[in-house]
Amino acid sequence: MNGLAVSAFGLADAGPALLAIHGITANGLSWQRVAAHLPQRRLLAPDLRGRGRSNGLPGPYGLRRHALDLAAVLDADGGGARIVLGHSMGAFVAVALAVARPDLVARLVLVDGGFPLALPAGATSAEDLDVAALLGPAAQRLSMEFADDEAYLDFWRQHPAFVRDWSPAVEAYARYDLDGEAPHRRPSTVASAMLQDGAELYGPGWYLDALGSLRMPVTVLRAPRGLIDAEPLYPVGALETFRALVPQLAIVEVDDVNHYTILFADRGASRVAAAAITSAPEIPTKEST
Repeated sequence: MNGLAVSAFGLADAGPALLAIHGITANGLSWQRVAAHLPQRRLLAPDLRGRGRSNGLPGPYGLRRHALDLAAVLDADGGGARIVLGHSMGAFVAVALAVARPDLVARLVLVDGGFPLALPAGATSAEDLDVAALLGPAAQRLSMEFADDEAYLDFWRQHPAFVRDWSPAVEAYARYDLDGEAPHRRPSTVASAMLQDGAELYGPGWYLDALGSLRMPVTVLRAPRGLIDAEPLYPVGALETFRALVPQLAIVEVDDVNHYTILFADRGASRVAAAAITSAPEIPTKEST
């Protein structure tokens, strides 16, 4: 749709589709399990520019470029305000879309992302960061070649995030991710897209302004474990600090998931799906308290 490859889930005549935006080195098939918990809804999950079947689209990349691409997808789908979900970097893109085209976004559901990440010790700005090193195996694989699909599946089976949670959904996602011909199969994400987008996840001024301008309901779901099933992206209590910028923020803690299995394991995907279709709680105002 409008140049982006799009995975479509659910009933074709189910009304306005939800939009689901994947993470920094992912693709639209990462939303397969969430969609399975929304059988009566239509869900569109594009491959972002530089990823999946959209990896032939040229740069520049960046959160605001992705937002324009996704606005074109929704316009082509009939326009109107939608529920927009975003995972990891996709949550940041969802915020950028909501600011650029608020007419297209009724609610935001941000999954372990969307709020500026804390800089690691010793870094004073995003320019000091090695984005690839911070992402670990997810970025490491972009410089690798695999003899065949099975070799790539073996790589993912050994990923710390999936050791306990390998499933047909993870396998389908990984198979879809591969590009090229054997014995030179490669992950589909363009490394320069990952690096350019990753540099914007630490709160540049324009992004903080964007968060502060949101007026639609916003729900964020937090995973207690992170990219390698260890330290979380957002420590306990970290998201609470953003209420000054986003007073309508609702925070949902999801038990026993990591940054990936919040989407890929049913115990996480079911919570994401429920957040997407549950009315956002009313946030008390000074007048009502």
